[in-house]
Amino acid sequence: MRTWVIPDVHGCLLTLHTLVEDLIGIQEDDSLIFLGDVIDRGPASKGVIDYIMKLGKSGINTTVIKGNHEEYMAKVFREEQSKSGFRKMLGLKSGDYKDWMLYGGESTLQSFNAFTVRAIPEMYIEWIESLEYYVKWKKFLIVHAGFNFEVDDIFSDTQAMMWTREYKIDPEKLGDRKIIHGHVPVTLDFIHQSVISNSFQFIDLDNGVYLTDKPGFGNLLALELNTMELLVQPNLDF
Repeated sequence: MRTWVIPDVHGCLLTLHTLVEDLIGIQEDDSLIFLGDVIDRGPASKGVIDYIMKLGKSGINTTVIKGNHEEYMAKVFREEQSKSGFRKMLGLKSGDYKDWMLYGGESTLQSFNAFTVRAIPEMYIEWIESLEYYVKWKKFLIVHAGFNFEVDDIFSDTQAMMWTREYKIDPEKLGDRKIIHGHVPVTLDFIHQSVISNSFQFIDLDNGVYLTDKPGFGNLLALELNTMELLVQPNLDF
């Protein structure tokens, strides 16, 4: 049985579909672990969620970890939902709403054919709110961003799991495991080195699938955890 980890998809449905169906050649007994940020920036965030849901319903063991972009979308939805009649009438947008638009939320709304986040069906928000913050898999800790090693229990800080960008690893708190994460785009060469080298205590799989004009970036990856086979699919959406 194969277990594949796929980093930040960012709404790139055609790229994801080609990676899963053609490069991976998905099989019934495969497992897929998505590192979060499946939405925003790309043209088909709704399609990506629908496809992931479809994989799960077809019997593929599918896990999605919550990223900061998912948290943004759900938070903005709930803020808009709880607005008073006066604020709703004026159409006032919160700082979170404006930030989400800047970081890819606008393309997500377009994928839902929605003028406002309130028009997104609540089932998608409930799906986001049900996502895991991390996964333990044999010798790996799998998370969107990383962990806060300044606290005694690194699993207590869920904000760090979705948002942290820099952290100093305390090996004792890892329990003899290596971290696999996304969130921060790094070059393909760096990713290859972190996969093959035993000196790394982490593997950052995010190659910035949306960074198609930047050398060394612009691919969606899949890492098979039993064999450490790394598959690379160039972006087909941009």
